[in-house]
Amino acid sequence: MKVVRTRSTMGRRQPLTSLGGALGVVLTAVLIAGCGGGGSSSAATAPPKTSNGHAATINLANEGNLGKILVDSNGHTLYLFQKDSGTKSACSGACASAWPPLRASSKPVVGGGLSTSEVGTSARSDGKPQVTYNGHPLYLFEGDEKPGDTNGQGSAAFGAPWYALSSSGDGVTTSSSSSSGGSGY
Repeated sequence: MKVVRTRSTMGRRQPLTSLGGALGVVLTAVLIAGCGGGGSSSAATAPPKTSNGHAATINLANEGNLGKILVDSNGHTLYLFQKDSGTKSACSGACASAWPPLRASSKPVVGGGLSTSEVGTSARSDGKPQVTYNGHPLYLFEGDEKPGDTNGQGSAAFGAPWYALSSSGDGVTTSSSSSSGGSGY
C-alpha cells in the first residue's frame, strides 16, 4: 500500500508523488512478467481449426442462455451493432476503441456449423477490411476479458443495441446469465 504525503501550500493540500518510485514499481512488474516459465501450452489454447487445418476466423461456441453464438479464433464473443447499415459500420473513434472491429489478415474462414457463403469483409472508414457475417460487421467487446464472456450482450452503448450472433448470423436478443453489461433492453 502506497502512503501519499501532503504538504500545505497557502492553505491548499497537494499530494507529493514519487515518479521514480512509481516507475520502479512498473519496471519491476514488467521484468517479473518477462521472466515467465518459457513453457508452451499452445495445445490447450490453440484456436479451433477448419476442416482444411487452418485457424478459423469465426467459430461457434455454446454460451449458456445465449445458445450457440459466433466467436473469434480465440473464443471471444462476436457482436453486431444495430446502428450499422448493411455491411457499413457506424462504429468509429471511441466506439471502435470499446468495440474493436474483427479484422482478418487474409480471407476470413468459418468453423464447423457456419456457412462459408455468409462470411465476407467490408471496408471501414480507414480503408481496412472488417469481417462480416450474414451482412453484419462483427465486433469484439473490450469488457469481455476471457473466452466465453458475454458482457456486451444487450448493451446500448453508442446509440443502439449490441447483440451476440447466432449461427444464422442474426442477433440473439435474449439476456445472458454471464452478462454484466446487458442494460440495453
